[in-house]
Parts: sequence; C-alpha cells; structure tokens
Amino acid sequence: MTPIIKDPEALLRYTIVWPPGVTDGAAITSAQWSVEPDEPGGVATSAHFIGGGETGAQFGGGIAGRVYRAICHVALSDGRSADRSLVIRVEQR
Repeated sequence: MTPIIKDPEALLRYTIVWPPGVTDGAAITSAQWSVEPDEPGGVATSAHFIGGGETGAQFGGGIAGRVYRAICHVALSDGRSADRSLVIRVEQR
C-alpha cells in the first residue's frame, strides 16, 4: 500500500471507495474512523461522511517523521461489516 504524504499543518480530505464485492448490494449504514497510533499531536479525523459506496474524513495534524494508519470500519444494511485502512506518512513540506 502506497502511503499518503501529509504535512503536519495540512487539513486534507480522503475517501475510500468501497468495491461492489464488499458491499454486495448492501448500503453503508455507519462508518467509524480511528487512527493508530493514537497519540497527542498525532493525526486526527473530523468531518466524517458517507456518500453511496464511499466513506471519508478530513485528516489534520500529525508529527513529522511518523507513520499512521487510519482505519474505517463500516456497518452494512445486511448486518455485515468491513474495514479498510489508509497509511499516512507525515512530512514537513
């Protein structure tokens, strides 16, 4: 997986497009984002959204030189759930 490069001062929006094989005709009913590691000054999420087969959030902060994993956990209308993640590397630009 290719990491996303992010400046610590940037507030950026990223989207996950869920493939039809994951949703299999079900709707995404909720999406919860988390970031690992969860640390003071680390990458934080805000402005979460669901739009059809896509989920996303804004990402801010982060400590230069650190790598974070942002995980999106979705619940589907048929009772199933799934996870996808993004790798974010923070670099001073």
